[in-house]
Parts: sequence; structure tokens; C-alpha cells
Amino acid sequence: MRIKKGKSLCFASAKGGVGKTINILNLAGIFEQLQKRVLVIDLDLYSGGVSVSLNKNTDKSVFNMVEDMINNRYQDIKDYASSYDNYIDILAAPKDPRDAGKIDAKYLEEVIKKAELNYDVVLVDTNHALNDISLVAMQTCDQILFLTTNDPVDLKNLKTLLAIFKDLEINNYKVLLNNSRDPFKDYFSMYDIKHILKHNIDYTLSTGLFLKEIENHIMNGIIITLDKKFADVMPKDYQTFLVIATDLLGDDINE
Repeated sequence: MRIKKGKSLCFASAKGGVGKTINILNLAGIFEQLQKRVLVIDLDLYSGGVSVSLNKNTDKSVFNMVEDMINNRYQDIKDYASSYDNYIDILAAPKDPRDAGKIDAKYLEEVIKKAELNYDVVLVDTNHALNDISLVAMQTCDQILFLTTNDPVDLKNLKTLLAIFKDLEINNYKVLLNNSRDPFKDYFSMYDIKHILKHNIDYTLSTGLFLKEIENHIMNGIIITLDKKFADVMPKDYQTFLVIATDLLGDDINE
């Protein structure tokens, strides 16, 4: 009998500050609306912000899970995950950055695979550095979503990264243009961006998603896509998140 496996999506970027963490949580909110159980894994191990963005004080982290796997103490991934609500759990980055340096990247593939067996959707947040941790996450997940902004440095770095992926014949990725990160930066047209990257823009978040009071939402642990008014107030961005979610789920969307 085939064991049912959840779908996994790795959020990545070629530069920091593009809105990965906030939007991985926004997407988690959309999956909740689709009644899917979600685990958000924070693999930005040295400076991860998932638990902070949800105002959650987490007792266990990826470090504890890997340490127990190495020492044959591991039993269930839910022993290390913290609950945000009935649908969304988080597996936090270590509180102590010294613990981050003790995590062997080779065990993270097993962390993600165990998560896929326990959740409908696994969303993995990464650091923008192309290190062993990020590479394992990208190689293990079903899909990769690269976030970029309309910023010359961001686009230049992502162009280089996509060229590397093309050389390696890795093609399980899509690109999300996040115009909400800084709506006052409008350096390039969509045509220019596609020309620079030599790749299509698969999804776009509008400038309307920019929130001046985002810090207040973070302090209160709010996922804005779970607001009942979100779909009516920001229909374009709601639709974008919904398309990303349905693209990942494929035929499993109604299961």
C-alpha cells in the first residue's frame, strides 16, 4: 500500500529582506482555509524569524529534533513542533545560534521527509545564502519558490542563481515577484525583469499588500490571510496565494 505523502515547498531567495518569512506564513494561512494541516519549518537556522513573526515562545527546535535523531531518541515530529492553531504548526530555528552550527545538513532531508508523512503541506523557510542547509532543503522539497523584488541587486543575484540551476538541469522552481516588500521601488518593468532573469515571473504580489503596521501584526502573531476580510480587501493577492497553493497541491487539493 502506498503511503500518502504531503507536499513540500521551499521558500528561497538570492538576497535577504525580500519577504520570505511573512509570505510563507501568509501562504500557510491559505492552506488552512483549504483545511490542510501545515508545518512551517524554519531553516534560517542562525536568524530565523518564524516563531517571532507568530509571537510564539517555542520550547523545541530543529536542533532538538536532529539531536534526538542522531541519539536514537526521536519518536514523533510533533514532539518538536509548536502549535499556532488547529491547522498550522511550526518547527522553529534554534534560539541559540551556537546550536545552529551543530546541525549536520545531511539530517535535514530526513526532517523534511518525516514532516511530509505527518502533514498535508510542509513549507520550508531558508536563509538566502546558498549553503549546505539551503541546498538540502531545495533538493528535498517537491517545489522551490524563489522570491524576488524589483531591486537591481536582488534581480542580479537571482539571475546568477537561476543560471546555476539551469546548468544543473534543476527545473522544479517558480519565481514570485514581491512588489509589496517596497512599493516605492519601481526600477524595472515586467518585461525588463523577465529579460534580466531570462525566466518568466510565475506569480506576483501587488503593492497593495504593503502594510505600514506590519510590526503590530507581528507583535500580535497575526497571519493576515486568515482575516475573513482579506479576500475582499486584497482580491488580487488572495488569488495569487490561492494559485500558488493549488499549483503545489495539484490533484491532492480536494483530498
